Amino acid sequence: MAMRGERAGGRRGDSAARAAQDAPPAGLSKGPPAGRALLDLMRLVRRSNAPQLRLRLVAAIGMTLGGKALGVLAPLVLGAAVNRLAAGQGTGAALAWGFGGFAVGWAIVRLLSAIAPNASDVVFAPVRSAAQRTAAAETFAHALSLSLDFHQTKRSGALSRTMDRGSRAVDFLMRILAFNLIPTGVELVLAAGVLAGKYDWRLGAVAVAVVAIYAVSTFALSNWRIEHRREMNAADTQAAGVSVDALLNYETVKSFGAEARAARAYDMALGDYTRAALKANSSLALLNVIQAVIMNLGLAVMAVMAGFEAAAGRMGPGDVMAAVLIMISLYAPLNILGFAYREVRQSFIDMEEMLKVTRQTPQVADAPDAAPLTRPADARGAALAFDHVGFRHDARASGLEDVSFVAAPGTTTALVGPSGSGKSTIVKLALRLLDPQEGAVRIDGFDARRVTQESLRAAVALVPQDVALFNDTIRANIGFARPDADETAIWAAAGAAELDAFIRALPQGLDTMVGERGLKLSGGERQRVGIARALLADPCILILDEATSALDSRTEAAIQKTLRRARAGRTTLVVAHRLSTIADADQILVLKAGRIVERGAHHELVARQGGEYAALWRKQTRGARTDRQPV
Repeated sequence: MAMRGERAGGRRGDSAARAAQDAPPAGLSKGPPAGRALLDLMRLVRRSNAPQLRLRLVAAIGMTLGGKALGVLAPLVLGAAVNRLAAGQGTGAALAWGFGGFAVGWAIVRLLSAIAPNASDVVFAPVRSAAQRTAAAETFAHALSLSLDFHQTKRSGALSRTMDRGSRAVDFLMRILAFNLIPTGVELVLAAGVLAGKYDWRLGAVAVAVVAIYAVSTFALSNWRIEHRREMNAADTQAAGVSVDALLNYETVKSFGAEARAARAYDMALGDYTRAALKANSSLALLNVIQAVIMNLGLAVMAVMAGFEAAAGRMGPGDVMAAVLIMISLYAPLNILGFAYREVRQSFIDMEEMLKVTRQTPQVADAPDAAPLTRPADARGAALAFDHVGFRHDARASGLEDVSFVAAPGTTTALVGPSGSGKSTIVKLALRLLDPQEGAVRIDGFDARRVTQESLRAAVALVPQDVALFNDTIRANIGFARPDADETAIWAAAGAAELDAFIRALPQGLDTMVGERGLKLSGGERQRVGIARALLADPCILILDEATSALDSRTEAAIQKTLRRARAGRTTLVVAHRLSTIADADQILVLKAGRIVERGAHHELVARQGGEYAALWRKQTRGARTDRQPV
C-alpha cells in the first residue's frame, strides 16, 4: 500500500514545501526527461570519486539481485517441507528430520534474502554519500562563482533549499532506482517464471496481471493526488513564509505592537494548510483502500487457482502455500510503489532544479588567459583608472556614462553625489563585481578583465557602509581577510580600527560570538570590525564606502585619524556624504545622474560659485553651525 508511514500532513519544512516554489506550477506533471536525468545522475556518480566505485556498484547490485532471487526461492523450500510432511512416508523420526531440514533451509534462505539488501546498502552507502556531497559542493561552489546580478535577484532561502533538496534527491534516486524499483521488476520476472515453470503458466500470468493492474492504478491515483499535494505544499510554504518573515522582523513586529496580528496571520495560513492536508489525507486513504482491494483479490484468485490444481493432484499442499507466499513476498516491495513513483518524479525535478544552477554562466568570469595581478614592489599602492566607462543596470533607466578618472598610486580619491548618481556602481566596478559595458577599468595599467578575480580582490579591500559579519567569533570575522594571520596581526588590525579596548572588555575577548550578520554588535562596532578586516588584508587599493557612517563623532574622529594612517602606501577610494570627512582628499569627483560633473581638490570645488559641491558644502556647514547654536 502507499507507504503507511506517509502522513497526509507530510513532513513540514522538508518535502512539504517542494512543489510550491521549485516545481512547475501544475504540480509534478512537468519535469525533465527521465533519460536525460538518469544520464546526469550517472555523470554525477562518476565525478564523485567514491572509493572503489565500480567494485561497490557491482557488489551492491549483485547482492540486491541475489536477495530477490533468494526471496523467490524461500517459499519453494518451505513448500517442499510441507509436501514432505503431508506425504507422511517413512518413520516418524525420519519424517520429522526431513521436515526440519527443509524448514531450517527455508529459514536460512529467508534470512539471507533479508540480509542481502541491507548488506548491499552498507556497501553502496559510500557511493551515495560521495555523489550527494559532490552534488551539493559543486552547486554551492558554482553559486558562489555566479555574478552579482544573480545574487541580487535570487531568494537566498529558495537557493539553499534547491541545493539541499537536489543533493538529497541524488541519494534518493540512487537508492530507490538501483535497489528498489529495478530489483522489484527483476523479482516479478523471477516469480512469474517460477510459478509458470514449476506449477502452471496461468499462475504466472495472474501474478503479472495483478502487479500490472496494481501499478497502473497506483500511478493513475498518484497523478490524481498530485493536485491535492500541490495545494498542501503551497499552503505549507505560505505558512512557513509568514512565520519566518515575522520571526526575522520581530523588532518591527514588536515596535508596532503587531504580535497578535502576526499570530492571526500565521493561524490563518495554518488553517489553509490544514484544509489542504485533509484533502491529501483523504486521497491517500482512498489510494490505500484501492491498493488493498487489488492485492487481496489477487491473493484470493491465486489461492483458488492453486487449490483447484491441488484438488486435481497436480500440486501438493506445500505448493499451494509456496505460490501464495511468492505473491505475498512480491507485494511487499509494491507497498511503497505510490510513494516511490511520486518521489522519483519529484526527485528528478529537484535534481534538475539544482543542475540548472550549475548550468548558469557567470557574467563576470576569469578570461582563459587571465593572469594574476602583480602587487607593486615599492608599497606605493596601485593606480586605479576608469577609461570612458559606461554601465547601465537592467532595473534602472540610467547608469554610468563616459566616466573617466585616474586615482594615482598612494592618493585618495573621493566620490560624492546624491543617491543613485553611480557611486556604488563605481565601487562594484573597481572590485570587478561588475564588468563595464563600455570602456575599461584598469589597475596599474592592466585591464581588470584580463587578471584573475582572486588576485584582484586580494589587492582591493572594501569597507562597506553596512558591514555584514558571519555568525562566528570576532577573531574569525577579522581573520576572514587573511586566514593565515596570527594573533598578533589580528590584534594589530583591531587596534588600528580602535576596536582593541572594546574586545579586551568582553568576557570572551576575540572568541565572542557576534550573532547572525553580527547583530549582537552595534552598528559602529560592526563597522570597526569591517575596518579591521580590511586593514588585515593589507590591500593595494582600499575602498571606504561610508565606512564611518554608524560611528559617534568621537569615535569617527579617531577612526578617520586611523584611516589616514592606513592610507599611507595605498590608493584609497572613498564614498562619502559628509564632506568634512574627505576635505583632505587629493581629488574629489562629484557625480550626478551617472556622470562626473565636477572634479578637483576640496578648496578648488568650494571656491566655484554655483557649483554642485560648493552648494552641498554650504548646506552641510550651515546645518552644522545651526546645530551648535545655543538653545
